[in-house]
Amino acid sequence: MQRRALALIALQLLLCAAPGDLWCYDSQDPKCGPGHWKDFVKACGGDSQSPINIDRHRVQRDRNLGDIVFEGYDQAPPGKWRLMNDGHTVMMSLEGESGSEHINITSGGLLDRYRALQFHFHWGNLKENGSEHTIDGQQFPMELHLVHMNYKYKTISEAKGHPNGLAVLGFFFKVSDADNSNYNTIVAGLKNVSREGDFVDLASTFCLNNLLPSVAQLSKYYRYKGSLTTPDCAEIVVWTVFEEPIPISQSQLNTFVNTVHFPATGTSLKKMTNNFRPPQPLKNRKVYASKDATISHSAKPSASLLLFPLLLALLIDQFSGPS
Repeated sequence: MQRRALALIALQLLLCAAPGDLWCYDSQDPKCGPGHWKDFVKACGGDSQSPINIDRHRVQRDRNLGDIVFEGYDQAPPGKWRLMNDGHTVMMSLEGESGSEHINITSGGLLDRYRALQFHFHWGNLKENGSEHTIDGQQFPMELHLVHMNYKYKTISEAKGHPNGLAVLGFFFKVSDADNSNYNTIVAGLKNVSREGDFVDLASTFCLNNLLPSVAQLSKYYRYKGSLTTPDCAEIVVWTVFEEPIPISQSQLNTFVNTVHFPATGTSLKKMTNNFRPPQPLKNRKVYASKDATISHSAKPSASLLLFPLLLALLIDQFSGPS
């Protein structure tokens, strides 16, 4: 009997030690934050991890990266979408009664068609920014990820077996003076998803286009191969990070910070803040800029330009000697 009890305790400890239960953000507990994820899940220490810093001095222009085709983004599907707190972020599932088979992305250098699954957010706190990707080292207040799965695959598990399994669109936010009315439904729904596992079904859906920057700005983006930004950190993502930020008011941003909570530790609740993974090493990967995206040209002069003044001075000295 005692042996069975010990075995049961051992099994419970093993289950508690599962990677899905161990990882967290530093704002919850530094001992299970992003710096330790690779200790729980080996893939989180891989060579193609996300997010990254996009250095616009080093990106390469790819004129084949033209306009992405957003199919179904201009329509409000019938049925309902579900907003939920999954313990790490606030996520909108697009696979409810309305389905998402008509919401797709293609073209823009994507070799396959991808259908929308969900979108979620990463943010900071009342004083600090919280985007996952950065541009030239700049972090933005919040970041939106629209997750799409390759049509070739029927399940996430199957998609995780292929380097082109998912395509994720990343959008930054910037603070504006006025509320962004297109986000009112989501911001209002946050009060219903304060705790882990809470969810609310929206009374109606809306056009995903409403959440994004203007169509004229969607041709400016950066592309690279990377991973999920949470464990299991699978390196299966074709990333598209857009240059133009989405405006949102400080009040709307503060609602994310003040309303949503991480899983309770004992009886205490902790506000969901700084739920982002810091940029990971680029290593041998390339980042490509679309035909319209901004590239910063390096201000460092070449070696030949540095030598030119010296050579000129020597020539002047030689020809201006005593006659």
